[in-house]
Amino acid sequence: MNTAQPPSYQNLKKHLGVYHARAVQRIKDHIPEKGPRESLYDLVLDYPTRGGKGFRPGLCMATCNAFGGDNELALNTAASLELFHNAFLVHDDIEDESLLRRGKPTMHQKEGLGIAVNVGDAMNVLGMRPLMANISILGHEQAWEIFTEVEHMVRQSVEGQAMELNWVRSNSSCISEEDYLEMVLKKTCWYTTIHPMRLGALIADVEISLDEFNLLGYYMGAAFQIQDDVLNLVADEEKYGKEKGGDILEGKRTLMLIHLMNHCSKKEGTEIKEFLGKERSCRSAADIEWIMTLMEKYGSINHGIVSSKQLAGAALHEFTRLFSSLPAHPDKEMMEDLVMYMIHRDY
Repeated sequence: MNTAQPPSYQNLKKHLGVYHARAVQRIKDHIPEKGPRESLYDLVLDYPTRGGKGFRPGLCMATCNAFGGDNELALNTAASLELFHNAFLVHDDIEDESLLRRGKPTMHQKEGLGIAVNVGDAMNVLGMRPLMANISILGHEQAWEIFTEVEHMVRQSVEGQAMELNWVRSNSSCISEEDYLEMVLKKTCWYTTIHPMRLGALIADVEISLDEFNLLGYYMGAAFQIQDDVLNLVADEEKYGKEKGGDILEGKRTLMLIHLMNHCSKKEGTEIKEFLGKERSCRSAADIEWIMTLMEKYGSINHGIVSSKQLAGAALHEFTRLFSSLPAHPDKEMMEDLVMYMIHRDY
């Protein structure tokens, strides 16, 4: 696996970090001054302030700027995206029984299940406050268009999560790569890449259809998700920030596991299905090594790496189609660097 980073990655990280910090500060502005602090509002800031890559606020504000808009007008929307994202993470960690998030114990491990569920709920509620504040800045019509985009984003995300959770619950073994990519479109692409760009373009009042961003966002988001799943298998755990092999322990149907189940022998397939039917507490490090050995045998990990790079290459083509006619701008350059990062990332 080629782990070389593009030369501009440090600039990309810094650029995204600025947008992430601005979004977190705006989140702080929308947290009520009164109410329970220790068990609720202080914890709302836990995941957002752990770091993160800042893709969603960054893509929203950078798209707005690149198309000639004022990204200050996109800040409320960017803050809302970051709140919804971290709410998903809190709940996702519970649903997947994850142990680590960004190098630290997950919220339900640290604070208890009940508190974590409630904090995630609160973040979803608070995510509406910046959207409401858009009315006084952007007017009722545009604020409603933004709200409509966000409603679609959240609905697609929970539908995708439902697909993935049901595969685990029903111990599905007959899943195609097309099924997987539909799930990723719903769970990852709409809220990670497609809608952040659509929202930035909407606020910039672009003359092209917002649907023009869908294919670029799909390729970017799918490339990111597949590579993230690859890294769960092969990355340095300290650098990656989550437990290595956690997806296997969770029984998550990643592209690599689906590839393995579709290419292994009938006997191996039966054994894999029996393993996936166990409770997580009954799975071990030896099981992870066994699955990893089978993935190596059938080229499943390499298949994931190649698929991710192909999707990222398609994203670069779409980016050129959409952005090449725009004047030079630091945010345009940052977005191109982000596509390149999808190809080269190792954490």
